[in-house]
Amino acid sequence: MRALVTNDDGIDSAGLAALTRLAAGAGLDVVVAAPAEQSSGASAAITAVRDEGRTLVERRDLPGFDGVQAWAVRAQPGHIVVAALTGWLDPAPDLVLSGVNRGANVGRAVLHSGTVGAVLTAAVHDVRGLAVSLDVALHPTGERHWDAADALFPRLLELLLDAPAGTALSLNVPDRPPSEQRELRHARLAAFGSVQARVDEVGDGGLRLGEIEVGTRPEEGTDGALLAAGHPTLTALRPVTEAEDRLVPEWLARSERRRA
Repeated sequence: MRALVTNDDGIDSAGLAALTRLAAGAGLDVVVAAPAEQSSGASAAITAVRDEGRTLVERRDLPGFDGVQAWAVRAQPGHIVVAALTGWLDPAPDLVLSGVNRGANVGRAVLHSGTVGAVLTAAVHDVRGLAVSLDVALHPTGERHWDAADALFPRLLELLLDAPAGTALSLNVPDRPPSEQRELRHARLAAFGSVQARVDEVGDGGLRLGEIEVGTRPEEGTDGALLAAGHPTLTALRPVTEAEDRLVPEWLARSERRRA
């Protein structure tokens, strides 16, 4: 079983090394391909830096992972996944593992996450994917617990491999040792994420976007609320598809009647 490990924090991030360690330890055939630079907020974009039409790729050696192929790609994670599944890697990956992201990916703001965008891109290609995110504060202190998902990963991998093709899962874990976490919970998305963008400065010819932590408490039972209470959360996500409602058909029917 071949796994592509990617992220949006970049090839040199500690979270990527943590997820690579978990994937290799589970006996997967691991290949790493991640952005050469920080690409947070990329969503499922497939943009890249190109030279004469060719996406720029550099072979890398990851410390502690002898024998694992690794590539730094001048592209967003969505681009990397598309390339890996459509002819770049041979054989193509059987699943996509994305993370471990530095910061939670909760609420409907997962739309903007490059970490989540990677597994949603995989799902569009009928490939299973798992996004893993660590609930790091916007301005943290102390050390990060990159081993926070260690105890959960084996059974989530088993769940993923037994799931239908195109399944996309998002795991969020508290930034604390596994022994201090509460039980894993299924969670629906909160209305907002834990961090929101805002305009900090407007001037002649430009503006500056910043980030703030959301001050309101998320709704009970949502990923944001459960994560804040110390629970790792798991959410199944669906890639873009048409809405199952009657708004457009009913509007078209009324429009046809008026024309008649």
